Amino acid sequence: MSDKVLLEYIWLDGYETPNLRSKVKVMELDDTFPNPEELPVWNFDGSSTEQAPGNSSECLLKPVRCYNDGTNTVYVMCEVLNKDGTSHKSNSRSKLKEIYKSTKENKFWWGFEQEYFITKDFQPLGFPSGGYPKPQGLYYCGVGGNQVVGREFVLTHLQWCLQMGIEITGINAEVAVGQWEYQCFAKDTMKACDDLWMSRYLLYRLAEEKGWDINISPKPVVGDWNGSGCHTNFSTKEMRKDWSKEKMLNLMDKFRLRHEEHIRGYGKGNEKRLTGNHETQHINCFSYGVGDRGASIRIPNSVEQNGWKGYIEDRRPASNIDPYVVAALITETTTNDCLGLHEEDDIFGAD
Repeated sequence: MSDKVLLEYIWLDGYETPNLRSKVKVMELDDTFPNPEELPVWNFDGSSTEQAPGNSSECLLKPVRCYNDGTNTVYVMCEVLNKDGTSHKSNSRSKLKEIYKSTKENKFWWGFEQEYFITKDFQPLGFPSGGYPKPQGLYYCGVGGNQVVGREFVLTHLQWCLQMGIEITGINAEVAVGQWEYQCFAKDTMKACDDLWMSRYLLYRLAEEKGWDINISPKPVVGDWNGSGCHTNFSTKEMRKDWSKEKMLNLMDKFRLRHEEHIRGYGKGNEKRLTGNHETQHINCFSYGVGDRGASIRIPNSVEQNGWKGYIEDRRPASNIDPYVVAALITETTTNDCLGLHEEDDIFGAD
């Protein structure tokens, strides 16, 4: 016998920095783990989400991935389509999907490090009213009420993500009070990006219940505080199995040549964070280095010690990135033909 199931359709709106939107459809389904292709295409008012004019406001929601935590609610990640079924101009997932199809054999793995602030009344938790707490220093991976706030909330989010099949590999308190990070990992490009968006959605939903909010802007607190990033770790099959110092240098050359293009897709307001201070390289410079958290791209020490095989960390992406855009940029740059422009005397140095 069929049961009533809540289908929570979730999509990205048309703002320059996309926001998550959702609405619920009640249906009778035999399976609470449905195939997204078997779910109905739905519609919404695009004139209210910066995705359509008022005189022709209908946009379509196409289910692309389903999540379930064991309850009767199915969380349905959707792509936005025009009324004729073509991909909407705001549909960055569709654009990544085309790149993914042609680069699938590279077998990318992804790890997104999502930093964020928990806020209440637009103020980070732990910040005194009208002022600032003690300077950053003891908060990173700290313990105790004077150093961290919101731990129970963060652990609840972790467990909810794991129940959904979202592979969160770790969490930690960050360098400012009220600031946290979680690491979201997947061995598939499309799932990695879908999972990051869904993990953010769950974060916002949990915050709703407490009357809190989540701030993922790159520099929510002005002054001598680190901003929030979404450091993007990635590797290909070749990088993990058959890599070398020369190949790493050539890859860095390719990232150097497309630095400005990457920055344009790495989050609005990122210039406030990438100042060259607070564990960042300046937004106008490109650099890379082994174990260097002040570089644009960090090559882990373990990679050098392992014959240059492994992953690298792009530290430029801001906390408010659209992962579909970032994954597309990194995939294109990594899989382009090697140009071999490096100079041996500039190895792992800043430009």
